[in-house]
Amino acid sequence: MRYINEFREGTRIKGVYLCKHKQSAVTKNGKAYDNVILQDKTGTIDAKVWDPNSPGIGEFEVMDYIDVVGDVTSFAGALQVSLKQARVARENEYNESDYLPVSKNSTEAMYQDLLGYIRTIGNPYLKQLLVRLFAENQELIKSFTKHSAAKTVHHSFVGGLLEHTLSVVRLCDFYAKSYPIINRDLLLTAAMCHDIGKTREISEFPINDYTDEGQLLGHIMIGAEMIHDEIKQIPGFPTNLENELKHCILAHHGEFEYGSPKKPALVEAAALNLADNTDARMETLTEIFEAAGDRTDWLGFNRIMDSNIRKTIL
Repeated sequence: MRYINEFREGTRIKGVYLCKHKQSAVTKNGKAYDNVILQDKTGTIDAKVWDPNSPGIGEFEVMDYIDVVGDVTSFAGALQVSLKQARVARENEYNESDYLPVSKNSTEAMYQDLLGYIRTIGNPYLKQLLVRLFAENQELIKSFTKHSAAKTVHHSFVGGLLEHTLSVVRLCDFYAKSYPIINRDLLLTAAMCHDIGKTREISEFPINDYTDEGQLLGHIMIGAEMIHDEIKQIPGFPTNLENELKHCILAHHGEFEYGSPKKPALVEAAALNLADNTDARMETLTEIFEAAGDRTDWLGFNRIMDSNIRKTIL
């Protein structure tokens, strides 16, 4: 099989891919077609079944592994696949490990780096909280290290939540060293906990979709509740410190329209918002450029960047 990140416009692909999404639709002319999203470990790509009643198109459902033949085309600056043939693959025709996108970095190495940062926290209450969450809670550790950081936008792969969190922690550590007004212990604790709610907002792979709890509450509210519940188990944890930590989590998206119920009112909350946004955008561009391969032309409008983008021409 050819991996999705190797797809190029004008080529024909044959192989087994995971059907991540399937939805029937109708063209402006009233003709039925299917929207499909194919996935392998390198990413996802939109696909279309323009003639669902074609003899070459068999019955298949979401989360089926399907053996397909299709042509890679381009629409609005993005690649997509026009499926000509599709059928449910037999179990001996695929290996599941080829279809789960995985971080390029070692999960164990990233986890050990995170523990290293915890050891540098001086505040005894914040350190105890972090140890309870990331060193002693085996169920949470397993979920946190395997989860993605998003459904599609950035770090949408196994280990993505850990990778994103560690990147944000590193940026926050730099901020704390550069600006003495920052309380480093508070900022780094908030950085480690800011997306903890995603372990319950998004399901694990291969589904990697929003849970009912995620749809109703979102990871910001879930995360604040998780921190509150854990702090209740720590005798004497200062109320003001709890409120400041929860504020950082509640404000880390920065704006109401981006899902934050509060805007940053503390320097640590402002720093966390900047670090979170920086890493999310840099990873978004990284993934777009990797998918573009050798292309140096304009890649089209990107919603996250709110701009038409391309690689730097060296």
